[in-house]
Amino acid sequence: MSELLLDAYYDLTQVGEVAVSPDGERAAFTTTEYDPDADESVASLFVAPTDGSRDPHRLTRVSGASSPTWSPDGDRLAFLASRDEDNDLRVGREAEDEEDEEEEEEEADANGGNGDEEPKSQVWAFDLALGGDAAQITDFEEGVREFDWAPDGERLVVTARDPTDAESEYLEERRDGGPVETERVQHKLDGVGYLDTVTSYLFVVGEDAVLGDDAADADSARKLEDAYGRGAFEGLSGLQPDWGAGGEIAFVSYRGDDPDSTLVTDVFTVPPEGGDATAITDGDLTCNTPTWSPDGERLAFSAGDDTNWCIPTEARVWDGDEHVPVTGDLDRTLARGSSFEWVDDGTFYTLVGDEARTRILECDAAAADWERTFEAQGDDRAVSGLSIDGDTAALGLSHPSEGHDPYALPVDDLAADEEPDSLTRLAELNDDLTDEYEMPEVRRVTFENDGWELSGVLYNPPDYEPGESDPAPTVCAIHGGPVSYDEPVFDFTHAAFTSRGYLVFRPNYRGGSSFGRKFCETLHGQWGTVEASDIAAGVEDLVDRGWTDPDRVFGHGFSYGGIAQGYLVTQYPDLFTAAAPEHGIYDLRSAYGTDDSHIWMENEYGYPWENQDAIDASSAINDIGNVETPLLVAAGGEDWRCPPSQSEQLYVAAQQAGAECRLVVYGDEHHNVGDPDRAIHRLEEITSWYRRHDPEVTDPDAEDPHGRESEE
Repeated sequence: MSELLLDAYYDLTQVGEVAVSPDGERAAFTTTEYDPDADESVASLFVAPTDGSRDPHRLTRVSGASSPTWSPDGDRLAFLASRDEDNDLRVGREAEDEEDEEEEEEEADANGGNGDEEPKSQVWAFDLALGGDAAQITDFEEGVREFDWAPDGERLVVTARDPTDAESEYLEERRDGGPVETERVQHKLDGVGYLDTVTSYLFVVGEDAVLGDDAADADSARKLEDAYGRGAFEGLSGLQPDWGAGGEIAFVSYRGDDPDSTLVTDVFTVPPEGGDATAITDGDLTCNTPTWSPDGERLAFSAGDDTNWCIPTEARVWDGDEHVPVTGDLDRTLARGSSFEWVDDGTFYTLVGDEARTRILECDAAAADWERTFEAQGDDRAVSGLSIDGDTAALGLSHPSEGHDPYALPVDDLAADEEPDSLTRLAELNDDLTDEYEMPEVRRVTFENDGWELSGVLYNPPDYEPGESDPAPTVCAIHGGPVSYDEPVFDFTHAAFTSRGYLVFRPNYRGGSSFGRKFCETLHGQWGTVEASDIAAGVEDLVDRGWTDPDRVFGHGFSYGGIAQGYLVTQYPDLFTAAAPEHGIYDLRSAYGTDDSHIWMENEYGYPWENQDAIDASSAINDIGNVETPLLVAAGGEDWRCPPSQSEQLYVAAQQAGAECRLVVYGDEHHNVGDPDRAIHRLEEITSWYRRHDPEVTDPDAEDPHGRESEE
């Protein structure tokens, strides 16, 4: 097989959310594909039978399609989307003649297309019993962010911003290029932009709109005046409404005096007719994802510490009188994006990060107890997303060489120790890539440092034999967070590296999650210490094994993975042959107030003027005089999590300290990889940088920017 061409990224399909129908017979799931002409991602919504008897049926391709949610009777499938029309965008690189393209453009223009102003996200729904196109359910001025069905299937609760006349006038001025005007401490959020004072509320959408007769807006829907959003990160997290069988709607918000200076969020309930909201937590937790049991008597939710993110986030259950921890003695944090999937009135399943593996827990709500399950997952697959309804569970499974796809199986078979015959793969979304190109093999490795037994994930080319093959060039890829972890996954970037002969080493350093509070807390308030030591020790272990060539080790990492590289190149100047820190922070003092994370800084370090020594000790910029490693520094021009000024400081300082450097800034990108052209350009830059500084590469220009070998 040939090495993975970088522009094959256009052919990549990424799985999003999965949702099982109430009878368990169908699963809806979203994917992200890529349109090379428009240079944009395209979200698609599919439905497949959970027994695998038919291929998935594509319902729609629309911008930002998300949140597939079945009606209680299973006849309708609602989702969020932000396009006025379901244009049949092409994805991948299949040929299409110019006449067809012109016809599509003319049709899009006739239907409004994107116009000068992007359409807002609204609720749409397919009637799968009657067939036909999706009907638009809502038409709110500022769009809809989230929703849930009423138990009767005749109403919806939605979250929508509701600007006053003065706020609408200000927003219009902003859209026309007017200034940002604010008195908020939390004045911006990454991916959202500069914030305003517009309040989000819960609205109940009535039967006429749900049936598609007349889309609901703020005037026709019932506004629940006491169910409003508030809090520093409410612009990202939302109100998360869940409408229970008992009639009450649960949601999260904040009611204290300092909404922009705390991470506290409480769980509330409110009747759908309106009236006062009732708090069921008491202002000292970060709560998310409230989910009612089938009978509406219990409410599960996640609860994290509001000041210390090293304390594991746990599952709690409210029984109408009090809320009690269910996973409190597990010492493992709930996985990011985990949900609560009730199978009866006393039992739910959820996802937890457990020793660098996302795995499924079965939880007894009445006994406040838990049990690890689904051993059939194995050690080389990651679970992403879980949905349970009827007697069926659907989940995403990601395997480095097999792809990332939706699967289904009976709930009872989650207890299987070995893979059951009932585990059904609903789609093979990336079989073109996995069949045509070499995908990596994977193994877990362990090593020791400072008396700790540590682990990591190692990806290698299929023809590489650890201990038998010659030492190989190695990319040390560092996860973000730092409160996170690495496990084996299907990843285009990993395959791009391994198909070019690199090993990819992903160390699970101290300060990450999934190994308990003590493991995580060793880094708290002292960045640039134990994690740098652990990463260096992991690389040295691979060198000692004879697997890694010590003269060909390359740094790689995004967000905290970029931050960690700043520590590594200043503290261990001989570790990396070249490094590529992306979207990082290198001067904690100047990051304060220019990023969107002042609360995290205050919780971990205190104010910059009160704890200057610790903050400066964690700022790699202060040791930049030690740097010798060639640095490829990348940033997003509108990244408010790790502002571009941080990367510019590192770049200029390292240049002046004598290191060879290159700076790449993606002008309107925030804290992510971005559109496909940028994702490809990113890999072009990184692979080119590594080749340029690889002592074994005699002609760094022998590979063109698209990853194709030169014919000269």
